[in-house]
Amino acid sequence: MANRTDKEAGDIHGTNPQNLVEKIVRLKVYDTIYWKESCFALTAESLIEKAVDLKAVGGTHGGSRAPCHFLCLITKMLQIQPDKEIIIEYIKNDDFKYVRLLGAFYMRLVGRPLEVYQYLEPLYNDFRKIRLQQPDGTFVLSHVDEIVDDMLRKDYMFDIALPRIPARHTMERMGQLEPRVSVLDDEFDEAVLEASAEAGEAQAAATAAAKEADHAARAAEVFDVLSDREEAQHQALWPAFLAAKVAGKRAQFHRARLVVDGERVPAPAC
Repeated sequence: MANRTDKEAGDIHGTNPQNLVEKIVRLKVYDTIYWKESCFALTAESLIEKAVDLKAVGGTHGGSRAPCHFLCLITKMLQIQPDKEIIIEYIKNDDFKYVRLLGAFYMRLVGRPLEVYQYLEPLYNDFRKIRLQQPDGTFVLSHVDEIVDDMLRKDYMFDIALPRIPARHTMERMGQLEPRVSVLDDEFDEAVLEASAEAGEAQAAATAAAKEADHAARAAEVFDVLSDREEAQHQALWPAFLAAKVAGKRAQFHRARLVVDGERVPAPAC
C-alpha cells in the first residue's frame, strides 16, 4: 500500500507516474532503508524538509546499484504528484540548490515541452557548485547549469529514461519559443567593445609613434645634409681664411716697424 501511487494523481504521458522510473530501479528504491524510514507518509508540504537535507544528486551507485536519496525523493514525488505551483516554487527558490534541481528534474519528467524550456532554461544562469554521485559511488564536482543542460539534451539521466522533447530550434521554427537570449550576451558585447576600443587606442598610439619616428628620421637626414654642406664649405674656405690671417699678421708687423729712431721708415717693396 505504501508504494502505490496516490489515487488522486493523474496519468503522466499516458501512464502511471511511477512508471517513468524503470521497474528494476523502482523496486530498488522501495527496498532502501531511506525510503522506508524517511519517505513513508510524506506529503507535498513535508517533502520539502527532506529535500533541504540533500547533499548530492545522482541515480544508483555501487556494486548493488543502490539508489541515492535524490532518486528516492524523485520517486516519492511521482507517487504523490505535488501541485504544479509547488514544483515551480521548488525551481524558483534561490536558497537551496538541491531543492531547485529536485524540482527541475521532476518538471523534466512530467512537464510538457514548452513548460520544460520555460522553467528550466532560466537555471542556465545558476553557476553554483554541486556534488554529483557517480555510478561507482564517488563524488565529483559539477554545477547547476551543467545538470540543467544535461536535462535538456540527454535522453537518459540518473538511471531514468527521460521523456523525449523536441529540440529547441524546432520549437523556435514552429513559433512556440522565442530565440533564447543569454545574459552573457551583453557582457560579451561590452567586452568586445572594450577590446575594440583598446585596439583602436593601441593602433592610434602606434601610428603616432611611427609618425614621430618618421619625422625624426627626416630631420636627421636634413641635419646630415646641412652638416655635410657646412663641412664642405668650411674645408673650402679654410685655406683662404688662413692665408688672410697670415697676411694680416705680416701687415701688423710691418706697421710696427715703420718708425725707427723717430723717423718713418718706408715700407719695403713687396
